[in-house]
Amino acid sequence: MEILSKETHINFVGSRRIAVILSVILIAASIVSLATRKLNLGVDFTGGVLMQVQYPEGADLPAIRDSLAQAGIEDASVQLFGSPRDVLIRLPVSADTVPDSADVQQGDKVTMGEKVFDVLEAADSSVVRGKVEVVGAQVGKELSENGALALVIALMLIFIYVALRFVWKFGAGAVAALIHDVVVVIGFFSLFHLDFDLSVLAAVLAVIGYSLNDTIVVFDRIRENFLDIRNADPEDIVNTSINQMLARTIVTGVTTLLVLAALYFLGGEALQPFSLALIIGIIVGTYSSIYVASSVALALNVNVEDLLPPKIDEEVDALP
Repeated sequence: MEILSKETHINFVGSRRIAVILSVILIAASIVSLATRKLNLGVDFTGGVLMQVQYPEGADLPAIRDSLAQAGIEDASVQLFGSPRDVLIRLPVSADTVPDSADVQQGDKVTMGEKVFDVLEAADSSVVRGKVEVVGAQVGKELSENGALALVIALMLIFIYVALRFVWKFGAGAVAALIHDVVVVIGFFSLFHLDFDLSVLAAVLAVIGYSLNDTIVVFDRIRENFLDIRNADPEDIVNTSINQMLARTIVTGVTTLLVLAALYFLGGEALQPFSLALIIGIIVGTYSSIYVASSVALALNVNVEDLLPPKIDEEVDALP
């Protein structure tokens, strides 16, 4: 116990009840927001028109938005795409512009983007028309269902992997932490009514991978300490393990956040939802790796017996 007390600097386990209350509040707020405000789904999920245009001297996004708003096209999303000269315009689904079908001919696509291009050309004659694509409402529905299915399958496979590598109690803790991260990130986008498109869904899946890696590292150290210090209390061992990995967790999280901050501020509007989802996910994922995953494992009474290798009958082992 004296060794443990020297190694432990922050009592994470002792404050886990406060962390649990905070997690319950975050999850409850996320669920309420999802039930009332719902997600502000992008064109990828709802269906709509995607149109690309190019400006020879660089695009003025505020001026483009003002031109479209004055023409009565107020729901269009305008953002840079690839370079300061390329612009991607997203038009949400409506009865007047987008048919409820994925089978749209090229002539229909041109007709749907004609009004938008006419407005842009009237404001700046140097604009060059790019390709126009349509995502039908049925395609958007399939994307939503496939995205939710991907999340469920990922969580199931993660539980199986962690249960086989460690013990099912750790698997339950890892999945609980990942569900916590996913719900909070999605709830954040719902609460602030931010655009939720395929890039954000990809970011959520990336958050699952990052958070799982962080949790596995902590669980691996917990397992080592359980086998090395068998007479200590499980809470002391978990606390020591988290503190031993704290420097690694902080360095990894901070360096990742620096890259994501650069993407958010310098990567253009197209990368902002993706990088924002990752920023929120990294912060929440680091928190859940420390508090949620280990708290669930302790609540399930994880102990050294769970982590010991199965005993082998000496007589059977001695057989040729």
